[in-house]
Amino acid sequence: MTELENFKLLGIALAIGLLMGLERGWRTRDRAEGMRVAGLRTYGMISLLGGLSGILSQQVSPFLMGFVFLSLTLVLLLAYSKSLDKFQDFSITSIIASLIAFTLGALTVFGHIALASASAVVITSLLGFKPLLHGWLKKLEQEELNATLKLLLISVVILPILPDQGYGPWSAFNPYHIWLMVVLIAGISYLGYFAIRIVGNQHGPVLTGALGGLVSSTAVTLNLSKLSKQQPGMQNVLAAGILTACATMFARTLLLTSVINPALFRALLPALLIMTLITYLAAFLLWRNRQGFQPIDEIKLQNPFQLGMALRFGAFLVVIMLLSNLLKDYFGDLGTYFLAAISGLADVDPITLSMSQMSKDALGVRVAAMAILIAVSVNSGIKSIFSWVIGGRPLALRVVSTLVGAVVVGLLIT
Repeated sequence: MTELENFKLLGIALAIGLLMGLERGWRTRDRAEGMRVAGLRTYGMISLLGGLSGILSQQVSPFLMGFVFLSLTLVLLLAYSKSLDKFQDFSITSIIASLIAFTLGALTVFGHIALASASAVVITSLLGFKPLLHGWLKKLEQEELNATLKLLLISVVILPILPDQGYGPWSAFNPYHIWLMVVLIAGISYLGYFAIRIVGNQHGPVLTGALGGLVSSTAVTLNLSKLSKQQPGMQNVLAAGILTACATMFARTLLLTSVINPALFRALLPALLIMTLITYLAAFLLWRNRQGFQPIDEIKLQNPFQLGMALRFGAFLVVIMLLSNLLKDYFGDLGTYFLAAISGLADVDPITLSMSQMSKDALGVRVAAMAILIAVSVNSGIKSIFSWVIGGRPLALRVVSTLVGAVVVGLLIT
């Protein structure tokens, strides 16, 4: 390696250290000179030390880098212990960050420039987002932490060991495919639920609808419809929230089909895309014409991941797939459409997933697409009824006219 190349690599190592030091130095900027364990210059030199150690270890011995790393660790620990006498700060974040800066500097001279640079950006972001991340943690409860661990259990541990082959009549029961769909639904709902918990409802019904629609657009519709009776001057705002949740449900259906069966996704794209755009546009117009806005109370969404709920959803999915095959054999496509309509009364996800899987084998893509559109239409009709019965006529007129118009246009272009 030429001297010019070494200068270039050491320059990148120095830049990585300065980037991390910028954040660390800014966080402790109020302390007097000499009162910080490491700041902007020190992080730059630590990363540069890693780069120089890497170059020397290639010329002398690989053990040299280990010796320098251990020496740096001892120096940092000594400085940390001395700082405890002056500041009651027991965090070791800066020590870990310093050791990472050294390692990234070494990685750079070994040719892993992209990896070291990307890692530096990610780590600096994590350091800078400390208040935000800690704020999120304060909003989460033990039950939600358990939900996270359970989701990881079913996706990372259980899913890979399940057999990927069909069992039973029509080979409808494929453990791997069924559980993959359970994980997919749980993951999307999980993200929406935690987004609601982290962001909160104080930013308005529209944001609540957009995030809550990932979990359950029906739950959002019920909650916002109840508020309509309590706050009669906010029909435009509440209707915008409901319509945003419904539009998110359309987009969510597209997302599910794109993951499982791209051919079905392409068949559904024109109809569901126009439904999504019309509903979002109506929500935007209603939001612009809001009469007033007040922060809303917390919308109670059920924790989307509970192990029992996942098992029940998986069992329901198997039943839907068995019934789909049975009704198709006895009644043809009409049987599939009837089942889709019945399923849409409760939830769109099971019929969406079962049709997506079945259309990869025996069921025609067009029939599967029509079944999903029927379920989506019926589900939209149910939410329209909820908005009328629970929220009253003024709210319902805004919701029903939009959903009916969006569904009709979507079906006409199918």
